[in-house]
Amino acid sequence: MRNYKAKMVEPITLPSRERREAVLAEAGYNAFNVPADEVYVDLLTDSGTGTMSDSQWAALMRGDESYAGSRSFSALEEAVSDVMGFPNVVPCHQGRGAENVLYGCLVEEGDVVLNNAHFDTTRAHVANLGADPVDCPVEGARDPDVAGEFKGNFSVDRAREAVAEVGHENVPVVVLTVTNNSTAGQPVSVANTREVAEFAREIDATFVIDACRFAENAEFVRRREPEFSGTTVADIAREQLSYADALVMSGKKEGLANVGGFAAIAAEPAGEAADRLFARAKQRAILYEGFPTYGGMAGRDMQAMAVGLREVVEPPYPTARIDQVAAFGDLLSEAGLPVYRPVGGHAVYLDAGDLFPNVAPDEFPGQTLVCELYREGGVRGVELGSFAFPGADRPELVRLALPRRTYAREHLEHVADAGAALLDRRGEVRGLEIVSEPPVPELRHFSAELEPVE
Repeated sequence: MRNYKAKMVEPITLPSRERREAVLAEAGYNAFNVPADEVYVDLLTDSGTGTMSDSQWAALMRGDESYAGSRSFSALEEAVSDVMGFPNVVPCHQGRGAENVLYGCLVEEGDVVLNNAHFDTTRAHVANLGADPVDCPVEGARDPDVAGEFKGNFSVDRAREAVAEVGHENVPVVVLTVTNNSTAGQPVSVANTREVAEFAREIDATFVIDACRFAENAEFVRRREPEFSGTTVADIAREQLSYADALVMSGKKEGLANVGGFAAIAAEPAGEAADRLFARAKQRAILYEGFPTYGGMAGRDMQAMAVGLREVVEPPYPTARIDQVAAFGDLLSEAGLPVYRPVGGHAVYLDAGDLFPNVAPDEFPGQTLVCELYREGGVRGVELGSFAFPGADRPELVRLALPRRTYAREHLEHVADAGAALLDRRGEVRGLEIVSEPPVPELRHFSAELEPVE
């Protein structure tokens, strides 16, 4: 049941099929190159694309645009402390800015960074620093057909194998991404978080949580982890985050804002004193982001994010959010599409390898599915398989991410109908090949161009 009503609307139109065919070709068969006006239902990302509340819009008008000492930063700082339990906040223009600030203070050339599964920008930042990003998913995490309540968990056993190979002195950071975006938005249990925190202490590594979707994860914990039955999402979130030494956060996700993010440092992180790490992070932020009390954000955006961080943990928002994504997954399954199960938090993931057995792995089945969904219904998603993660052992998944508080059931039914129509002609679909790509392979999916295989 929707717990909100619309106070503002934006008209959208579905381009003709002929126009969609032309747009695909002009875009080099890359959805990132498709103009937004040519998209009917945009599920490319849930990052900065959601609908803000009336309280957030009111907060925008109270934004303090002072360069130094902004009261809007104080509002954000207080919200991060109250909701997430972290008193030391370094604002950044978005999540990847926070990654640059924090990991730039902790990671050096030759290091190894362990993660339950690196997201694309995280992997690219680690690689850009000359370090090796190593994924440590649990068994079955990358199998769309394997059951499991916390398939996003971090495998400490795999992490120990990596440490045994490279030495603990070369592993300065252990990262836990909640929910696990690169593993179909799957949640991470609090029990696993405690285990990872203990492991990080054992090897004298800084334990970082990528908290972009911390409230969605807490809602899954409330439903699935017996210890927390009857506990509020707000209390679960603070408990889970309390085990980390530092956070990176994209406020464009569960800050419910259109821009912004932050790095945050706990009172006593392992491996380096809090005040020293916080001071280094602020100095790096000055170089790359802005003064430590605005960090690349306008005051109005900090003010809106401060409100959003509080809204995201309060009922009925988290329940409604998870229920909408689950209902979308059911619609796609009923249409006959191969859905990664169980459905995760912010998106439904489709198994393109299963959908297109006639498309060879080196012809990018996932990117092919992205293009065909746009061709069929003006629907834009994103590939998170071999095109986005070259050289990584990942299934050919396509993510359909739901912007928060934005689309109605009719929009999601349209996506399901487009998928069903695609099924009728999938035997005719050809794969794709890359014709141009940027020099950084970890980021090629943002700008590479492709064409259909002859």
